[in-house]
Amino acid sequence: MTRFLWPVRVYYEDTDAGGVVYYGNYLRFFERARTEYLRHLGFEQDELRERMGVLLVVRSVNLDFLRPARFNEQLQVSATVETLNKASMVFQQEIFSTSSKENHHGDGEQSVVYCTATATIAAVRATDFRACAVPAEIRTEISRER
Repeated sequence: MTRFLWPVRVYYEDTDAGGVVYYGNYLRFFERARTEYLRHLGFEQDELRERMGVLLVVRSVNLDFLRPARFNEQLQVSATVETLNKASMVFQQEIFSTSSKENHHGDGEQSVVYCTATATIAAVRATDFRACAVPAEIRTEISRER
C-alpha cells in the first residue's frame, strides 16, 4: 500500500494554553492529508459533489494520542487506504516528525509518532446523504496506488 505524506507546520493558533497542539486540531491535520491524497489522485471534493453527485464523509474516526506536538514543529501526516469497500474506505494515518538525531539503526533518521488514526470514510449521495458506491474512477486510482 502506498503511504501518502503531507507536510504540516504547527502554528501558534494550533496550540492550547499548555503550548501543545490542541487535540481537535489533529483531526484537521488528518483531514487535510486525506483531501490532499484525493487531490493527488486527481479528485477535488467540490467536483465530486458537482460532477458525480457524491460526498465523501467521515463515518467514524479513532484517535490514539501518543505524545504532544509543539509550536513550530514540522510534521508529516500520512494517509494510507487500508481497506477499499464498495461504499467506504478505511484510512490508516499517522502524524509524525523526523529528526536528524542518530537512531539505533544508525541511519541518522528517527521518526517520532505523535498521533495515529483510523478513519472510515463513506460515500453518500449529495442530494439526500444516503449511502452510495465510491465512484469507480476513485476506486481505480486508489487500486493503482496500492
